[in-house]
Amino acid sequence: MSDITRHHTGQRMSQIVTHNGTIYLAGQVGEKGDSVADQTRSCLSKVEKLLAEAGSDTTRILQCTIWLADMADFAEMNEVWDAWVPEGHAPARACGEAKLAHPELKVEFLITAAG
Repeated sequence: MSDITRHHTGQRMSQIVTHNGTIYLAGQVGEKGDSVADQTRSCLSKVEKLLAEAGSDTTRILQCTIWLADMADFAEMNEVWDAWVPEGHAPARACGEAKLAHPELKVEFLITAAG
């Protein structure tokens, strides 16, 4: 049986879970009330730090699911995303609209990466 490693674990969730060389990050959100662009930058900064802690980086992202509170923010979020993703390393990705945990949140990123 393969080991499962958890980091920054609380009662509800772990920020990082690794298994069989795959890294799973908890959903990352930005600061409440910021613009979708600012929240996206904040989320992606958190993703970078968590991936580094797990021994990976943005070139190793396998899949990303993005939840927007309002699909009207799709273009603004993509502008930040497109500048952030390393050229030639775009992951499989899906984006949809969802009611997020707090009304002030505009975007949430869920990342799976290779170790």
